[in-house]
Amino acid sequence: MSSDDIARDLAARIRAGEYPPGTQLPPYRVLAELYNVSLTTVAKVMTLLRERGVVVGVAGRGTFVPER
Repeated sequence: MSSDDIARDLAARIRAGEYPPGTQLPPYRVLAELYNVSLTTVAKVMTLLRERGVVVGVAGRGTFVPER
């Protein structure tokens, strides 16, 4: 799976309500295991999703679905 594929899948899960607004996404390690990819790939995915406004990163806390 490519970074774009994973980003699309996570964005779809967020839209479907699997991760509602305010929810923290799983840690990078868990996502890497879930998608069977490296931590580097997960980091690229999170960068893509942040740039698209799908998620927000909170320093020292994690990655969250923004409140709308």
